[in-house]
Amino acid sequence: MAHPTQLGFQDAASPAMEELLGFHDHALMIVFLISTLVLYIIVAMVSTKLTNKFILDSQEIEIVWTVLPAIILILIALPSLRILYLMDETNDPHVTVKAMGHQWYWSYEYTDYENLGFDSYMVPTQDLTPGGFRLLETDHRMVIPKESPIRILVSAEDVLHSWAVPSLGVKMDAVPGRLNQAAFIVSRPGVFYGQCSEICGANHSFMPIVVEAVPLENFEKWSSLMLEDA
Repeated sequence: MAHPTQLGFQDAASPAMEELLGFHDHALMIVFLISTLVLYIIVAMVSTKLTNKFILDSQEIEIVWTVLPAIILILIALPSLRILYLMDETNDPHVTVKAMGHQWYWSYEYTDYENLGFDSYMVPTQDLTPGGFRLLETDHRMVIPKESPIRILVSAEDVLHSWAVPSLGVKMDAVPGRLNQAAFIVSRPGVFYGQCSEICGANHSFMPIVVEAVPLENFEKWSSLMLEDA
């Protein structure tokens, strides 16, 4: 999760987020190179006393500054499109979870099971256990198996919400009357935090998301206990 004074992204916990981090570094390097070139040209133009009579009318340089940006845009667009298609793939998900946004909490329903669902409320500050994170902990976590394709169906019951977990590279709008879909794979066990990312009213800041990834056998035990309690 994020920590104070952090400037970069959270550590990636899914293949999609690793791809996004790689693309971010790729695009940022191109931006740095362009910025350096433009800064050099500005300094050279301001500081030099030399003149070039061909600089005002040169077919060759016009070709260069038209073709070069087009090539740079292609170098940015192709990796971007590849990642977009990768993130949109949903191939044989092992677990499907439906997340419904409410004012101001989330409810989860595991559609592969007959009666497995629960509401997830933020834990008030006074009820936090030692080591708990203020405004991020919930009374019920969304538990999923690690290294398994997960499909999340996102909708809302009242106003616009957004289900977002940065370290998993997932952000999907929850729209009333519409069912949106996202897919991800958690590559390691752990607890991953997110928040509603669409302003949804007075308590928008108080509906966190907690995803806990566990080995498959632990997930099966957890689901059995939840079904027994139901």
